[in-house]
Amino acid sequence: MKYIAKLVGGCLMFACVPMLSNKAVAQELAAWDSTYRPATYQVQVDQFKAYLNSKKDIVFLGNSLTAHPNWNELLESKRVRNRGISGDITFGVLERLDEVTEGKPAKIFLLIGINDVSRNIPDSLILNNYRKIVRRIKAESPTTKLYLQTLLPTNNKFTKFPRHYNREEHVFWLNNELKKLAAEERVTLIDLYPEFVDGEGRLVEAYTHDGLHLTHEGYKKWAEVLKNGGYLK
Repeated sequence: MKYIAKLVGGCLMFACVPMLSNKAVAQELAAWDSTYRPATYQVQVDQFKAYLNSKKDIVFLGNSLTAHPNWNELLESKRVRNRGISGDITFGVLERLDEVTEGKPAKIFLLIGINDVSRNIPDSLILNNYRKIVRRIKAESPTTKLYLQTLLPTNNKFTKFPRHYNREEHVFWLNNELKKLAAEERVTLIDLYPEFVDGEGRLVEAYTHDGLHLTHEGYKKWAEVLKNGGYLK
């Protein structure tokens, strides 16, 4: 028998377990931290709070995938507000959600979770955070139309973000559960995943420059999905 330490919800816990294989031990030792926030998190939240809100706003909420493009130019709309923070996780979105809902925006497009997966936050907890986000938006801004977007695939032919690659089983599970959640909560689900995956289950190479983030062609594809689906009207 041996003792191992595991970080659970920010608390270090010890457990006595049988001798395990190296892979099993690595899984047992996988640490996750709900308090993690990107270095620029508070600066960006303060900036967001300083901006004026409008009930006509279309808010894109999420991590770096959301943060990188100029959505106004990409979607040819002055109503779009970018509320993406690179490196953010579902706990971070929950912490700053009041800044989004206080303006009672017309629409919110949410994409978050791949950083949670890379940081070993349990899938069930990520889903529970999604549920909290959905219910808070509905309660705090009941006139807002909420759109859940499925997580995108990654491409392990690249090498820059190894912690994000080869997590397909987590992405599959979460996307399937997001579909159920959207149906249960009666919000719209936009299934981005099949639009970005190639025949080998990877993020289409033309759509990414590092196996995780998108190229301009990738963002054009995202915009095309939104426009063709009529979600921006």
